[in-house]
Amino acid sequence: MTSPASPNIAAFGAWPSTISAARVAAGATPLSSLMLGGSDGGDIFWLAGRAAEAGRNTLLRYHGATTEELTPAPFNVRSRVHEYGGGAYAAEGETVYFSHFKDNCVYRVIPGDAPVAVTQAGKQRFADFVVDRARNRLIGVRELHGDDEHAQPTNTICAIDIAGGAETVLAQGADFYSSPRLSPDGRSLVWLSWDHPRMPWQGTTLWLADINADGTLATPKRIAGGEEESICQPEWSPDNLLHFVSDRSGWWNLYRLRADRVRTEGLCPMEAEFASPHWTFGNSMYGFRSASEIICTYIDKGVSRLARLLPGSGKLEAIANPYEEIRELRVGPGYIAMLAGGPTIPMELARIDFTEEGVEILAQSIDDLPEEANLSIPTSISYPSANGRTAHAFYYPPRNQDVQAPAGSKPPVIVISHGGPTGMTVNTLNLKTQFWTSRGFGVLDVNYGGSTGFGRAYRDLLKGQWGIVDVEDCVAGAQALVERGLADGERLIIRGGSAGGLTTLCALTFHDVFKAGASYYGVSDLKGLDQDSHKFESHYNEYLIAPKAQADAIYAQRSPINHTDKLSRPMIFFQGLDDKVVPPQQSEMMVDALKKRGIPVEYVPLEGEGHGFRKAENIIRTLEAELDFYQNIFKLNHA
Repeated sequence: MTSPASPNIAAFGAWPSTISAARVAAGATPLSSLMLGGSDGGDIFWLAGRAAEAGRNTLLRYHGATTEELTPAPFNVRSRVHEYGGGAYAAEGETVYFSHFKDNCVYRVIPGDAPVAVTQAGKQRFADFVVDRARNRLIGVRELHGDDEHAQPTNTICAIDIAGGAETVLAQGADFYSSPRLSPDGRSLVWLSWDHPRMPWQGTTLWLADINADGTLATPKRIAGGEEESICQPEWSPDNLLHFVSDRSGWWNLYRLRADRVRTEGLCPMEAEFASPHWTFGNSMYGFRSASEIICTYIDKGVSRLARLLPGSGKLEAIANPYEEIRELRVGPGYIAMLAGGPTIPMELARIDFTEEGVEILAQSIDDLPEEANLSIPTSISYPSANGRTAHAFYYPPRNQDVQAPAGSKPPVIVISHGGPTGMTVNTLNLKTQFWTSRGFGVLDVNYGGSTGFGRAYRDLLKGQWGIVDVEDCVAGAQALVERGLADGERLIIRGGSAGGLTTLCALTFHDVFKAGASYYGVSDLKGLDQDSHKFESHYNEYLIAPKAQADAIYAQRSPINHTDKLSRPMIFFQGLDDKVVPPQQSEMMVDALKKRGIPVEYVPLEGEGHGFRKAENIIRTLEAELDFYQNIFKLNHA
């Protein structure tokens, strides 16, 4: 009888792994923008990112038992409204209308035919469509740019005539609009608006207007929302009752407008989140099985639940499923379609039939999954942070069935500060995380104060405190792992992208816990960010830091670029040269400052990449460069 082979012995951080950077890139197939259509509502549409095709988004349809691509290259189904986009297409029966990234035109495509342009090329961008079948038009959000690239665009609710492409403004005057939704009887339209300096998770207003015979809107009526109430995802039930999500209680909960259109009522008050922050258009976390039954997902302590809600009684019944993140949900005739994942499940398109048990998988973001024995399964942890706060994170221990570390040694740990900063991290299987854990790194993915998924009070911890609370929670998380014997205190790393890049830079500049770091298109100069920012985020710092009149002194205090004399830790920077959200100079200034001081620093600029990297070759390049950087700094290959 042969005994099992003994595992190899190798230092933490230097383990051989089958999860290569190329394998990560090959599995980088983002799934997004779930929609239903077809003559009977049985078709499922979604977008898939193609890293091997320069990161373009293509539209797929599941029809019957087959999947077909509706937008072959070079079409790229993507919107740049608010720069973050989303809501780039709408399905109506067999027909789909979509925004093409290259020219910002709206196209129409019918399965089997080539896409045909509906609008003319110009300075306008479109998103968040709904089809107004009775009037042969689309209604959506239009962002109109002028000749001056430094001037802010004008946002409106706009109708597009499908036959000729003519554009008609229906609602204007606010700084931002989203979520136009047409009632089932076609007589009324609702939408959301908000104004500077607020972001949509701070305060939005829900409007309702009847549609006149000529297609214009009657005088709008404010239904809910305001400067301190965030409204999300307005939807109509099959019997023409308006539903929406509000955080008026401190949690994003479901409400509806009564038939008298005067009063609103809560449907299921609870300390859970039935919505997520409006960074992109078209998010959907609930839908209607019938006028008397809602299928919804909600976030409870950072984990998604699936449930059936009966509005008449407020009764909420759990629906069994294997997922811990449900990113999008749509309800079709007799089924639920979801984009969902879990600790051992990559983001996938799943279909649950109401009359059958089990889950049917229609698409996965990762085709070549590692063996489960090589997957690090995260643990949800909470730990004390500064000023009596409790912070939350997912901890991933090193794991590789073929390798063990020398007895008594402790692993280097990478602390991840997510972007946003109004956002959250989730525990869905991500090969980028497994790339590290399979090599003997621990990973702590932090939902610092200011993250969503834990109620408005937790979200507002970052109000005026960006660069402080988030940093303190990341520092406290690293220290908690050291105290628990899970990390080598001399090999603590912090990495983050975008807003998480500021957290990373502040942690390395103003604290002495982390020994190295990586900034992906991170913020280093808050004042410069204000000056260069696009419209959507141009006043975001008034919430995160201070109103503009009082901001300069605080900007100077918190911006790492002003304190490079305190930064003595090795760093590596990654930056897309086409980034309009965090421009390249934010990284380049830091790199130059560190070089002048003789601090070990590397810079990886990437042509043709914006805010986030989409191309397979650049995903590979960045991961390999980051790994080499850490191994060289800590001499991991020589331990």
